[in-house]
Amino acid sequence: MEVDYIPYDDDYIPDNETENTNTTVGVLNFNNSQSSLTHVLVVFNILITVVGLGGNSLVIWICGWKMKRTVINTWYVSLAISDFLFCAFLPLEVFYMITSHWPFGLLLCKITSSVLFLNMHSSVFLLVLISTDRCIMILFPIWSHNHRTVRKAFGVVVLMWLLSALLTLPSVIFKQTTVHGSVIQCYSDYMDHSRHKAVALTRFICGFLIPFLMIVCCCSVLGVKLRSLTVKSTKPYKVMVALIFSFFICCVPYHTFVLLELDLKNHRLHVLQAGLKVGATLAAANSFISPFLYVFVGNDFKQTLKRTLTSRIEEAMIEDFRTGLNHSRSKSMDIIQNGC
Repeated sequence: MEVDYIPYDDDYIPDNETENTNTTVGVLNFNNSQSSLTHVLVVFNILITVVGLGGNSLVIWICGWKMKRTVINTWYVSLAISDFLFCAFLPLEVFYMITSHWPFGLLLCKITSSVLFLNMHSSVFLLVLISTDRCIMILFPIWSHNHRTVRKAFGVVVLMWLLSALLTLPSVIFKQTTVHGSVIQCYSDYMDHSRHKAVALTRFICGFLIPFLMIVCCCSVLGVKLRSLTVKSTKPYKVMVALIFSFFICCVPYHTFVLLELDLKNHRLHVLQAGLKVGATLAAANSFISPFLYVFVGNDFKQTLKRTLTSRIEEAMIEDFRTGLNHSRSKSMDIIQNGC
């Protein structure tokens, strides 16, 4: 039985690994270190959930309703929706990390894992769209001006979501629940190692390696082209580069340990378990980094946010003033009527 580590399935311990344990003290030390690591990761995941839900909601609100509908905003809103869905289901994973018990049923076991993988694939595909879009704008400005529309961007986003869902399908198929006494576990039952290897390699090649090479090519072309052009503002490109860099830093450790897991005989299981937990948490962290990049790097987003918050505060103050004025008038009328 092969184990998939999103969700955090740290329940799979081969018999030979237990037999090779030298002393009881070593086991206790390992359990203590694993427990400490779990506590730290739980705190980080709770932080990711809270900040991710709030931050991505803000991005969806500002880019989706307060800013002008543009192609680049379409990419950013789609990315924020993907991150928001991920953060919405992350508390179930946090509960599973703490208790090693899955009481939510088979359907949520499949859905939760699928949402997590859907976010990972859709994020990298959206970054491909963003970098490709910027590259086309620089290389073919006239064609881009004539054919680059929000409607076409929306259609491309739909295709991207369909491709992401296709790569996520194995998680829906192979996720199962099993009962061990009073404990229910959510795990991936691939039946054999070759099937597990095929799924892992497909996810890595199609969901990370090829998209990332496309992103690097686009960024290289942009870098060369921008040196020879006079661009009024580099803010959009800074946001794009920051998003790509953060995604790379967050997701490379997870994919590295997934590939190492395929060769389980030549690596210590406990090290892989710890590495996969940390890698999965880093991958999750990418979901709440994006809003900060929009705020601190994206000048248009920052200005729109300030205007929106200022107008809201002004509206609230005017409403309070009107309420107070009406209250004072009613008080005065009461005094006049009582006095009469």
